Amino acid sequence: MINDFGQIAVLSILSHLIFIAISWWALQAIRLDKLLKAGHVLQARLLYILLAIIIGSSVSNFFLDYLQWSQQLPLIMQSIQLEKN
Repeated sequence: MINDFGQIAVLSILSHLIFIAISWWALQAIRLDKLLKAGHVLQARLLYILLAIIIGSSVSNFFLDYLQWSQQLPLIMQSIQLEKN
């Protein structure tokens, strides 16, 4: 049981980091410089980082929730089958 928590923790950390990196890469295609004030490079970089974290974490949470739900689905089917008997 405790070993499962360790595996879930590692999977969660890796998932978040991977999806944050993918989000950072995808955000590079957007030209936000036209929306931002000139000369505010530090704020623009911080905005990119925060957007990558927000988007990456949201996608990672969706992925992890979907994985957890798909693992719980057989348990639901078993409980339905037990109720019928």
